[in-house]
Amino acid sequence: MRTMWLLYLLLTIGQTATGDQYSGTWAGTWEGPGTGGFELTIAAPKDAAPTGKVAVTTDGGNYTADLKSLAFDGPKITAKYDFPLDPSAEVIVAGSFENGGAKGTWSLRPKGQGQEAEVAGGTWTVAKK
Repeated sequence: MRTMWLLYLLLTIGQTATGDQYSGTWAGTWEGPGTGGFELTIAAPKDAAPTGKVAVTTDGGNYTADLKSLAFDGPKITAKYDFPLDPSAEVIVAGSFENGGAKGTWSLRPKGQGQEAEVAGGTWTVAKK
């Protein structure tokens, strides 16, 4: 019985760490200095690092971008991608999954700079597509 519980615990921790339960496409909106559509696609195979991409609609132009980094800590997600509308900038996305959706914050800043250098920021909300 104890071995079964330990195996279950290890499998649950492994699944949470890779984020494979969040694989798929999530669609919703973003808000900040403007508003628009936000689509997050996650591929988190059990035997490889998770990957993903975003598709964003804005008043300044729509874009897609591959995630440069993607990590999960339980239901929490952090990701980063190069901002296609300004090659000197990047977007950092952070949030949490719960109740069939996810919500969080985004921050646009010069590449390699900390939060104090934020140019724009706001929130996002998505649900499984």
